[in-house]
Amino acid sequence: MGTVFSFDVRGGEPGVVQAALEKAVAGLHRVNEVFSMYRDDSQLARLSRGELTVADCAPEVAEVLELGAEAERLSDGWFSMRYEGRLDPTGIVKGWAAERAARLLAAVPGVCGVSMNGGGDVQLLGAPEPHRAWRVGVADPLRPGGLAAVVSAAGADELAVATSGSYERGAHIVDPRTGRSAVTDLVAVTVVAPRLTWADCWATAAFAMGSRAGLRWLESLPDVEGLLITAGDEVRCTGGLAARLG
Repeated sequence: MGTVFSFDVRGGEPGVVQAALEKAVAGLHRVNEVFSMYRDDSQLARLSRGELTVADCAPEVAEVLELGAEAERLSDGWFSMRYEGRLDPTGIVKGWAAERAARLLAAVPGVCGVSMNGGGDVQLLGAPEPHRAWRVGVADPLRPGGLAAVVSAAGADELAVATSGSYERGAHIVDPRTGRSAVTDLVAVTVVAPRLTWADCWATAAFAMGSRAGLRWLESLPDVEGLLITAGDEVRCTGGLAARLG
C-alpha cells in the first residue's frame, strides 16, 4: 500500500500477542497483493480489466466494494471508486485494512488497548492503561514539525483519526466530477470518527468538497468531527470537535 504501518499493543501474553502481530502483518501483505493497482496480477487489477468477476475474487473484494459503494452514496459521489474510467477502491482499502488489523489484535485475550497507525491514519481501541486515554497529534500542514491539535480518545472504546491533504504528497486527491486534481481552498482535513474505514473516506471526500461544503457535510454525519485547515491558515471545526481535544 506504499506506506508504513506501526502497532502499539498493550496487555496480553507476549507470545500470544506476537503470534497475533504476525497474523496481522501477513493480513496487510495479503491485502496489498489482492488490491494493488500497481501489480498486473493482483485480483483488483484483473477485476478492473474484466478478467475476473467479483465472485472469482477473495471475499474481501466484495466486502470492500460494498463499503466503497456505501461511501459513494453517503458522500453524494464525492468519494469515488472510479479513476480514469477504471475501478479503483484504493481510497478505502488502507483505512479498512488498518482497522481490520487493529480489531484482530484487540481480540487477543488480555489485550487492553491497541493503537494502529497506517501512514499517519490511526485506529484506537481500548486504552493504553487504566485511567489513561490514547492521544493522537495532528500535524500542522503549514508549520512542519508543529501540531495543529491533539485528539484524545477519553471516554471512547474506539476512535479513529484520519487526515487527507496536499501538504505532504502534493495534489493527489481527485475531484470525481472532473477526473482532475481537486482544486480547493484546503491544505488538510482531519476527521475523527469511531472507525478508520469511514474516517479515511470522509477526510478524502471533505477535502474534495472544499472548506465550506466539506464542513457542512461533516457536521451532518453522526459521530463524526472534523478539523479543516485552509491555505490561508484559517481553521474550521465541527461543533463537537472541542470535546475530543486534549
